[in-house]
Amino acid sequence: MALRRWSWGERVRRAAILAASAAAIAGGPAFAQSPFPSRPVHIFVPYAAGGAVDILARTLGDAVSRQWGQGVVVENRPGAGGVIASQALATSAPDGYTLIVVASGHPTNSFLYANLPYDTFKDFTPISLLASSPNILLVRADSPFKTMADLIAAARAKPGTLTFGNAGPGTSTHLAGELLKNLARIDISAISYKGGAPAINDLLGGQITMSFNNGPESVGQLSAGTVRALGVTTAKRASFLPDVPSISETVPGYDTEVWWGLLGPANMPPDVVAKLSHDFVAALNTDSVKERLNKLGALPIGSTREVFDAKIHADYDKWGPIIRAAGIKAE
Repeated sequence: MALRRWSWGERVRRAAILAASAAAIAGGPAFAQSPFPSRPVHIFVPYAAGGAVDILARTLGDAVSRQWGQGVVVENRPGAGGVIASQALATSAPDGYTLIVVASGHPTNSFLYANLPYDTFKDFTPISLLASSPNILLVRADSPFKTMADLIAAARAKPGTLTFGNAGPGTSTHLAGELLKNLARIDISAISYKGGAPAINDLLGGQITMSFNNGPESVGQLSAGTVRALGVTTAKRASFLPDVPSISETVPGYDTEVWWGLLGPANMPPDVVAKLSHDFVAALNTDSVKERLNKLGALPIGSTREVFDAKIHADYDKWGPIIRAAGIKAE
């Protein structure tokens, strides 16, 4: 019996059919791609449990977990102003299964640490700017200072004697105090802690004069009546504290905030980045998440990756000269 001679086109078609069949049998990439996420997603939090970043990460993690029908694991990896967690992310696989929620100190760490083990821009993929909050200047409820004018007058009368607590060198609360010193032309001493909660504890104990803290850390103490808010750090008053003046009402030009955003490692697939951005923005727009964040004094944002990338660069440019001028270094 004569053998059939296949044409070139027939040979190509048969080869394609055989290749597809082999991929199907072997579970190859033509048929084995699962929609993202097909397993739990891990989110690093660079600070201890119970703080603002932790609350935000867990709130959003719960919301996107319900969207995906897939688990979200929040891992607290505190230390070195976020450097430890950020380094762990930078060396993770860029597949979308390992992320981090950073605070506004992320772009300024390169000015604080002499040998940062990653590149602030090249080693990460911005996904979304999630939320922001004013920082709040707090004094004890029994403090003699009732207004910003009172505090500034006292600072000018006794230079170097008033102290302000903050969450650590180079954090947004530290920089809020440095900006006040610069614009109000006063001499107040920074006392840095490993987080905002210890600063509030020492404020309540009378060890420091005042403390800059973010909204989520402050609202509980304000509700309990243990502290008094002299001002918020944003140019406009905060919607959740409408009776508290902006510091800029006493110190013209004063304006700063704390923000939180979602990053992944560098070189993530664009479709995964797009899905993560879309899904976290959707979570931020749910009523339960908005209600939770508003009660904590955080404003939901939910931006594109491009907007978040621009914000990181803008803060890097804004705060670098101030950090250098103040000689701030990580401990």
